[in-house]
Amino acid sequence: MPRTHHDPVADAVPAPPPAAAPDGDPLVRERAHLAASRAALRVMRDEVESLDIRDVTANWVNREALEHQIELRIEALADHAHTPLFFGRVDFLTAPGPQPAAEAAGERFYIGRRHVHDAAGDPMVIDWRAPVSQAFYRASRAEPLDVGLRRRFGYTGGELTAYEDERLSDPVGPGAEGGPGASALLQREIERPRVGPMRDIVATIQPEQDEIVRGGLTGTVCVQGGPGTGKTAVGLHRVAYLLYAHRERLARTGTLVIGPNRSFLRYIEQVLPALGEVQVRQATLEELVGHVEVRAVDGARAAVVKGDARMAEVLRRALYAQVTVVEEPVVVVRGSRRWRVPAYELAEMVEELLGRGLRYGAAREALPQRIAHAVLVRMEQAGEAPDDRVQDAVARDRAVKAAVKRVWPPVDPATLVWRLLSDAEFLAEHAAGLLDGAEQRAVLWERASRGVRSARWSTADAVLIDEARDLVERTPSLGHVVVDEAQDLSPMQYRAVGRRCSTGSATVLGDLAQGTTPWATRDWATALGHLGKADAVVEELTAGFRVPREVIGYASRLLPRIAPGLAAVESVREAPGSLTVRQVEPEERESAVLSAVAEALGREGSVGLIAADVRVPDWTAALAAAGVPHLAPGEETRAEVRLALVPASLAKGLEYDRVVLDEPAAVVAGEPDERTGLRRLYVALTRAVSGLVVVHAEPLPPALDG
Repeated sequence: MPRTHHDPVADAVPAPPPAAAPDGDPLVRERAHLAASRAALRVMRDEVESLDIRDVTANWVNREALEHQIELRIEALADHAHTPLFFGRVDFLTAPGPQPAAEAAGERFYIGRRHVHDAAGDPMVIDWRAPVSQAFYRASRAEPLDVGLRRRFGYTGGELTAYEDERLSDPVGPGAEGGPGASALLQREIERPRVGPMRDIVATIQPEQDEIVRGGLTGTVCVQGGPGTGKTAVGLHRVAYLLYAHRERLARTGTLVIGPNRSFLRYIEQVLPALGEVQVRQATLEELVGHVEVRAVDGARAAVVKGDARMAEVLRRALYAQVTVVEEPVVVVRGSRRWRVPAYELAEMVEELLGRGLRYGAAREALPQRIAHAVLVRMEQAGEAPDDRVQDAVARDRAVKAAVKRVWPPVDPATLVWRLLSDAEFLAEHAAGLLDGAEQRAVLWERASRGVRSARWSTADAVLIDEARDLVERTPSLGHVVVDEAQDLSPMQYRAVGRRCSTGSATVLGDLAQGTTPWATRDWATALGHLGKADAVVEELTAGFRVPREVIGYASRLLPRIAPGLAAVESVREAPGSLTVRQVEPEERESAVLSAVAEALGREGSVGLIAADVRVPDWTAALAAAGVPHLAPGEETRAEVRLALVPASLAKGLEYDRVVLDEPAAVVAGEPDERTGLRRLYVALTRAVSGLVVVHAEPLPPALDG
């Protein structure tokens, strides 16, 4: 069992200066190293800020690009006072022969969020992503990896106040591998109250999480993880690791994090900058496919059909049906000569391009050159000697342009989708054998717009347009994409994500039990096939670190109904009293909820009042009448306002120290079917990190009753 050493004074008040304690006190030495490391980091930043590039760049373009890189470097070297610069230390043994960390044998390394070196270039803090840092996360008494001592540090308000030593060279005994619960500092860090955006977990990464984080760039990984298993944090730390290990490559190809909504992205937006990564784009899927303004909402049936992968083939058929049968020859006039390309030869060119599987737009751009080449062959046969300039001129000839427009017309993706959704005959022609009559009627607009500009597009329509755009012109691929809450994506949405990493890799994060859309993912193999990553590795996280055992156990009673066969999360945290279920009379429900909120606000940390969406306006009024400051849906908690009013539909992915859940039956009833409603309830029940109070007047779902 690791032994924890505290400074009792420092835990209560700011730590005294190092000189105030005995010279032999390890805390004094560690605080001195922290102070020296912070000073070295300031010097590193000052050196970058003082760079003079006036005589380095050749022109203003290079100067602006270099200035931008310097600004990013300065930002990455920022020292945040309340963010520990290092959180651990590993002391390697001096051992002969090859060792997993032989290059570090006998040396001591401090592990932190970024690299810090002294004036001589010697490391004072090692980046947590460096190879030598891996031993800090994975070493155990069973496999010490040449580590003699692992030390964890505890902080209070940015001051180093405690340390905990684990001597891995000690003999392995019963209970030696106690997991995170065996470390008091680790447990305290996990349970630390959370107000504001999501924090990084770099100090608490577990071996199974570290293995996923440090996976290679070329492979796609899918992480199935229940509430509190840290899958979102693992995905974000994986991005940070890949940028460290493959920075030059990803600097060229780019990275992207896709979240389910803006509230979620605001919640996680500080994690990567805290790790020194400030250039990762974060977006919702709706923003990625935002080629048109979304002003309509589909019914469940229409959304399911529009999101079905069969729609990709419908779109492909409709697009390539625009290529017409060749009936006329092309006649090009050059000076006094006329050059004729017969209809059958032109038809062969069209068939050849169709058979090559090119994008519609790329094939259309190639056709004029094919025609021009045929003309040049005839010129050469007639004794002329045309060059490339002549071929380009022929390709731009009015007769050639007219023939291409007639045979292979330009297509606007939005117009193509508009016609499919507004023209029953056009849809029936291209959906034959794919969609039955009922499905075709489901996707057709009830009131067809007169044109694309007046169309009321839905989110699913925008995804269809994105698919059509890719059929016309290839979507640029990024080096790595992370998509969170992936279980809620439709097949067509998976395809939209897959297009953006077609030549790169992806990290897919989700939980099948939390799927709350009508098209929610049922198995990862099928979903990964739609993504275009059928060979992806699926990793399952089953150890819970955030949600107390009592809370996750209560919520897991729903699993046999919402996700049969899925393993329940086994929380490592016991927190007696963390779950309270209060049944009240209907007329007492509001006062009971307000009382529970007041109790939660009387303790440390953030508080979330989660309610069915339909009840949110009533709770907005009730909280205002009671004089309780709160944040509107979509806003994050902060120190001065710790209570957030959260619609059940926006709760996914968010965490609060304490949660008050109003009327579970209303959450279930707010969804189109019971199973989806129970999944929404499962999400709401698992947002609490320290305590959950369930208030209900209506009967609970049978699985939770009793």
